[in-house]
Amino acid sequence: MASHDTMKAAATAQPLGLCRRGFRGTLVSVSPVATQGGFDPEELERRLLELGFIEGATVQILHEGPFGRDPIAIRVNDTTVALRRHEAMAILAQ
Repeated sequence: MASHDTMKAAATAQPLGLCRRGFRGTLVSVSPVATQGGFDPEELERRLLELGFIEGATVQILHEGPFGRDPIAIRVNDTTVALRRHEAMAILAQ
């Protein structure tokens, strides 16, 4: 069962897919849903965890693509990763 602090942090967190260039924060959780880009939610979660998107990591949006602001470049700790916005919707940060 999630702790009260974890539930409170998740309630104030926002998906990285909605954030704009310059956003800086701390990753709260990775929680994909089945409708995001046709990916299997478990597969997307595994891929994001392998890329370093783990609870407590620092995240920053560095760049947005020219068309529809997609893809976005995200720095997670000391690594820069490009993701589509629909993939970044699975990442909650505050």
